Amino acid sequence: MTDLVLSALQTTGVSPGATLAAADNPIAQVVNQAFYSINGWWIWSAHTGTLLLSMIITVGMLWFAARHIGTGPESQGTDRYITRNKFAHMIEVIIVYMRDEVFRPMLGDRTTKFMPILLTFFFFILVNNLIGLVPISKGLWLVDALAADNLKDSWKKQHLLPIGMTATQNLFVTAALAFIAFLVINGAGIARLGIGGYLKHLTADTPVYLWPLMIPIEIAGTIIKPVALAIRLFANMTAGHILMVVLFGFGWTGIALALNGGAGLVLGPGITIASGIGAVAIYFLEIFVAFLQAFVFVFLTTVFIAQLDHHDHEHSHEHGHEGAHHGHERAAVAHA
Repeated sequence: MTDLVLSALQTTGVSPGATLAAADNPIAQVVNQAFYSINGWWIWSAHTGTLLLSMIITVGMLWFAARHIGTGPESQGTDRYITRNKFAHMIEVIIVYMRDEVFRPMLGDRTTKFMPILLTFFFFILVNNLIGLVPISKGLWLVDALAADNLKDSWKKQHLLPIGMTATQNLFVTAALAFIAFLVINGAGIARLGIGGYLKHLTADTPVYLWPLMIPIEIAGTIIKPVALAIRLFANMTAGHILMVVLFGFGWTGIALALNGGAGLVLGPGITIASGIGAVAIYFLEIFVAFLQAFVFVFLTTVFIAQLDHHDHEHSHEHGHEGAHHGHERAAVAHA
């Protein structure tokens, strides 16, 4: 398959290094690549550039939204409370939804305290996920192929990338995000319960004779939670991109078959069209997954924070409301 693709692409005058089908292994098209290293240590990679770009976009986007959401001067009257930009309005809707439907029901009085870090997680992960859908790396490879004589030999031969790929499909990146979430989750638990209450939580309120069993389980659970956050984000972002590479590879194969003539004139266009439709469908699915995985990461982090709280107090508080509710019902029945 690869030989046919390379032959066809060489016929058209396009360097195979610029194509998605140039590698036998599709994973090679989505993994991180070193751009600059010293003695084998990566100083700068494609994901480094993507992370830096994501940071700039995230900060700029939220700064822009804050300026247009903020209350205007009194001279504007009631209009000063209206968000003055459609994009900023969209950001405001997302934040208000997250605050009222996700954070506040679980965090209660701690909602305002944790909103900055949780929203930072959401928007930073989302921007990284969406940037990964922009073919930056493939564009750079194409420039490399078409202008090889004007580029450095190291880039020309190895196709090194200063920026590109999806940073959130790098397990080191997702592990770093999960480690920060781990610190936030357990730091919030200690701040809420105190050292004694936090350690008591590891016993799961079980009898003393069950502590040797429960404490190791609870400690393992404390570690497994951020590990699950890291692996879930990494796996979901990687799988979709590999599938897209495979579908685009079939598309190039169809073009190669058509250029070689014979039966390929019939089979080639069909393969290319079918794989193209599939790739477009998967692309739109990946846009949805980009939002979903950012939301899932933040939602689960919020759940883990909420689990380390004064549950006994909340339980009695809920019973109090339930008792009051039943009291009102009994009074209504008696009145009837």
